[in-house]
Amino acid sequence: MSYQLPKFRHPELPVNDLGYTKADYEGAISTLCAGCGHDSISGAIVRACHELSIEPHKIAKLSGIGCSSKAPTYFLGNSHGFNSVHGRMPSVVTGAALANRDLLYMGVSGDGDTASIGMGQFAHVARRNLNMVYIVMNNGCYGLTKGQDSATADRGSASKKGDPNIYSAIDLCGTALQMGATFVARSFSGDKEQLVPLIKAAISHRGFALIDVVSPCVTFNNNAKSTKSYEFVREHSEATGTIDFVPMHKEITTEYQPGHSHEVTLHNGSSIRLYKVDESLNPFDRRSAINALEEHRCSGNILTGLIYMNMDSRDLHEVLETSQRPLNALDESDLCPGNKMLLNINASLR
Repeated sequence: MSYQLPKFRHPELPVNDLGYTKADYEGAISTLCAGCGHDSISGAIVRACHELSIEPHKIAKLSGIGCSSKAPTYFLGNSHGFNSVHGRMPSVVTGAALANRDLLYMGVSGDGDTASIGMGQFAHVARRNLNMVYIVMNNGCYGLTKGQDSATADRGSASKKGDPNIYSAIDLCGTALQMGATFVARSFSGDKEQLVPLIKAAISHRGFALIDVVSPCVTFNNNAKSTKSYEFVREHSEATGTIDFVPMHKEITTEYQPGHSHEVTLHNGSSIRLYKVDESLNPFDRRSAINALEEHRCSGNILTGLIYMNMDSRDLHEVLETSQRPLNALDESDLCPGNKMLLNINASLR
């Protein structure tokens, strides 16, 4: 059996502003289970990057271990990539981002990789506000090791083997809010019309941007008693509102009802427009976002959409006042300013 994508493409595929087709953002053919929600997320990432006209070599995709961490193989094949050890992806992203701030960093992780072995690293990369997009492919189970419950499995939810989970779930959106994340969203792998604009907004946000995507495991956790199944999510999801992402060079033509829309200009000049937002949620207030998550959890529903965004976010580079030039672009004179500078530094410490 061959796992190579055919090289032939329709000659009239639409191109973006850089002249690339969507095929230029694809990766290898997926070997995940047929119907896996992770493949839908990969497709949403491909679409978002293509429509934003991002040069593939300007993207670095990083992952840990798990089904989700295999997914970067299946998108952005012409981008930089690094598959790290279990739960340690945030450390690798931090080092790479501090060395070269000119790349777009996209971390892809799973609920086990993030909420269990990687929880400590997740908490710290969120509070440091590293400039990255952090996508969690959340299926509530360990798909590579036969479907055991993960830390995000809801209490009482049952996987394919039938035993209900006896532990309370970790809400990654709530945790990110508590840790100081400046962009928090949740979506569903089966809703690309919501997910694609959220990915675009996260890419354009300056700071740590989390998107927790409920992504059903069709092999182990897509049964009637699971709260991470396709059927359950479709019946119990409640959206914060509809989101439109408008690039800087595009004219806004959508009409909105007066008093029911918010427009936010991002750091790169692009805009996010939210309309028909739930009046109980203010997505620009952290406490309101935390309360909304708790209210929907208590009612048995899953809150999706843009949950929180800090419009005045300062990322880690701004906080540390790092070099504007990537470290690999600095020469010896920059890195070794001479003995006189060393003496001045030592004198300032006395």
